[in-house]
Amino acid sequence: MAHLAIIGTGYVGLTTGACLAHLGHDVVCADIDEEKIAVLLQGEVPIVEEGLDDLVAEGLASGGLRFVVGAAKAVSDCEAAFLCVPTPQGDDGSVDLTYIEAAARELAGTMPSETVVVNKSTVPVGSTRVVERFLERSDVAVVSNPEFLREGSAVRDFLEPDRIIIGSDDQDAANRVASLYEGVDAPILITDPASAETIKYAANAFLATKLSFVNALAAVCEGVGADVGDVVMGLGYDRRIGHQYLQPGPGWGGSCFPKDTSALLRIAESGGYDFQFLGGVIAVNEEQFSRVAEKVCQAAGGTLTERTVAVWGLTFKAGTDDMRDSPALSVINLLLSAGATVRAYDPTVTSHRGGIDERVEVGPDPLAVCRNADVLVVLTEWDEFGAVDPVEVAALMSGSGLVDTRNILDRDAWTGHGFEYTGIGR
Repeated sequence: MAHLAIIGTGYVGLTTGACLAHLGHDVVCADIDEEKIAVLLQGEVPIVEEGLDDLVAEGLASGGLRFVVGAAKAVSDCEAAFLCVPTPQGDDGSVDLTYIEAAARELAGTMPSETVVVNKSTVPVGSTRVVERFLERSDVAVVSNPEFLREGSAVRDFLEPDRIIIGSDDQDAANRVASLYEGVDAPILITDPASAETIKYAANAFLATKLSFVNALAAVCEGVGADVGDVVMGLGYDRRIGHQYLQPGPGWGGSCFPKDTSALLRIAESGGYDFQFLGGVIAVNEEQFSRVAEKVCQAAGGTLTERTVAVWGLTFKAGTDDMRDSPALSVINLLLSAGATVRAYDPTVTSHRGGIDERVEVGPDPLAVCRNADVLVVLTEWDEFGAVDPVEVAALMSGSGLVDTRNILDRDAWTGHGFEYTGIGR
């Protein structure tokens, strides 16, 4: 058992802390947000993440997981301190290290000698050295240990990862971090800090590339009369390609992909390489939002002026309440700009909140937003949408347009009840 400090109780920090406590370590999670800490001390998890509330409750009950206000209280006797603070994107696409610097400087005066500082926040290549300069402590080591957590499956991704990446020029420090994952069955790659930091960006950029590729391929399928579902099935059976991240949709978004792809462009630029390929991946994604909005316009009769659009889904993916850079919101904003009235429903968004345009009416259930709507558009792949009876929807709507950007509805069932179905690549 090791004594660990987690600095930051956001999505990454809270998952990391709860999972490390589950592995048997003594974990103290710190945050500057007093209200959030008070909520966590009651065992309430402020984010939607499957299994996380159970792990937090388990850790609190066993005493292996504690929450405190301020980093200084967490690191006084720790053996390793994990930096899990926000790294927001700047206006130019680069990463803002303000929170990293503030956390490092606070830790510097309170950490015991021989502590390992573990950078788990997504940071630009070279940030391990930057953190070392912020700390100004020759008696501590800084190690890069990037996270690969998907929202909606973060607990499983932490406890059953594809790999564990550790970057350090100090072999002893790297081994100490590797030992914290004892009990996790996964290959461990120990490399230099710059390579570890690059792996994180490269992974997200590659996955974003697959998503942009399949959305572009869907446009080709529509043009030649092919069905993207069958095309992707055929592609996925190739072991060199696989089925994951080949599902067409309204575009990709979330807290990682947009930020990390833009950051990698800037990193490449600083290294003297014009990463035009990745720039194309981002451009295809931006184009997808417009393609979906145009599909909705056509489904509404060729204009969105004085048309009402019912939207199912606001989060960037199912299984989370996160709307950061959600493609659903990007599409909705285009619909509003074209003159549409928008009513939206999402299982985890029960009221109007940050990120949603004030003109959008947030409804209590999927049927309520369909009343007198001219067209229905599905933007997030929640399972419950597939269970809604098209007969009930048809009775409420004034139009028959249906745009299923996730291809999750039963096309035959909906067309059989009078809907004019439009999918992606179908």
